[in-house]
Amino acid sequence: MKFILAEKREMTQKYAPDGSVIPVTKLSVAPCVITQIKTEAKDGYVALQIGCGFKKNLSKSIKGHLKNLGSFRYLKEFIIEPSLASDLKTGDVIDIDTFTPGDNVQVTGVSKGRGFQGVVRRYHFHGHPASHGHKDQLRHSGAIGAGGVQNVSKGKRMSGRMGTDQVTVKNLKIIEVDAQNQELFVKGAVPGAKGGLTVVVSLAGQIKLKKPTAAEEKKLSVAPEAVKPVDRVASSQPETQPAAAEVSQKSITEAEKQ
Repeated sequence: MKFILAEKREMTQKYAPDGSVIPVTKLSVAPCVITQIKTEAKDGYVALQIGCGFKKNLSKSIKGHLKNLGSFRYLKEFIIEPSLASDLKTGDVIDIDTFTPGDNVQVTGVSKGRGFQGVVRRYHFHGHPASHGHKDQLRHSGAIGAGGVQNVSKGKRMSGRMGTDQVTVKNLKIIEVDAQNQELFVKGAVPGAKGGLTVVVSLAGQIKLKKPTAAEEKKLSVAPEAVKPVDRVASSQPETQPAAAEVSQKSITEAEKQ
């Protein structure tokens, strides 16, 4: 099982080798840092907590939980096999190369909010006929309960708030992985608005960790320079000594002239 967090950007198109057009959704992958590893002994199950994005102001409890790992906007938890947790540690970054073109994935996101809507748009009711005495009832729901029971059953589909639901789209295919720009191109539509968080999961394969670059390794290998101690004895001497020496030299020259 492998997974990563990404933000939805836009829909575009790619071209197959035979020239056909493939509609794709571009997902921007932010650095996904492992913020917590839950174990069977301590938490009762094995899972990874992943953080991504940036948030300026965090509560004290979240700051204490994250410590010095970063100021993340999103935190998501994934249940994994116990054998995978042994090779991971907090602070590791999941690499975008975890996914390759051709992987079959499922993408989870929050659908767009539509506000308060009626039953025709919310549940695709047919509505009433536009003739034979139906006045101002074209998009009404009609009867909502039987006369004998004299109540409304639970779960009756009615008007209400539409959207902002967690939606998972399965059997999507990754068309391209742009490691330089940290972008994934997934075939088809992905739930959510632009800038919304999406969770990309594949049941096959394992996650790969991001390796430090040559510049980062060089920075870690160089030892910090030793700080020279401050000579407090020399610094404590008064700054008026040079001026006093100049005065004595002037007095000697005046005495020689006389």
